[in-house]
Amino acid sequence: MTLQEIPPPINPRQMDILRAVAAMAWADGKLEPDEIKLMLDEFATLFAQNDTERSTLKARLKDYLGQNIPLEEVVPHIKSIEDRKMTLRLGYQVIQASRRNPNEPMINLDEAAAYQRLVRILDLPSEVVADIEASIVPPEESYPHGLIKALASRLHKLLGNVK
Repeated sequence: MTLQEIPPPINPRQMDILRAVAAMAWADGKLEPDEIKLMLDEFATLFAQNDTERSTLKARLKDYLGQNIPLEEVVPHIKSIEDRKMTLRLGYQVIQASRRNPNEPMINLDEAAAYQRLVRILDLPSEVVADIEASIVPPEESYPHGLIKALASRLHKLLGNVK
């Protein structure tokens, strides 16, 4: 059986989200292993109920990530505000997941342009976009001085605000 003959393991609404996020991963012309891992992990968490389902779903969805469908074809099918927010969050995460070489910024010019197209097509309020972006910390900036210092800093800020 070919990919077209086997029904997808997720519903059409979920498939549209997957395709939009995959399009973001393909924005720079290459699907990187870190991008694949992030997408499979996120979609398995979102769409499966238990560990067995998550493993099966990851294996089945991997084939669909190879489909590079333009954002303009996929995103208009994503109707609900919650699905649009999820698509933006996952799209933003995936373009921060890897870089083609160590001297390149985490988000390269192709990815930045694709992200701007995604934001425009999703048509979410600018404050929603800003909130989603602010909630996602790039992996390398998560704890630039170490986890302990980051936690201590947060605790200090909390204690300073308790007065």
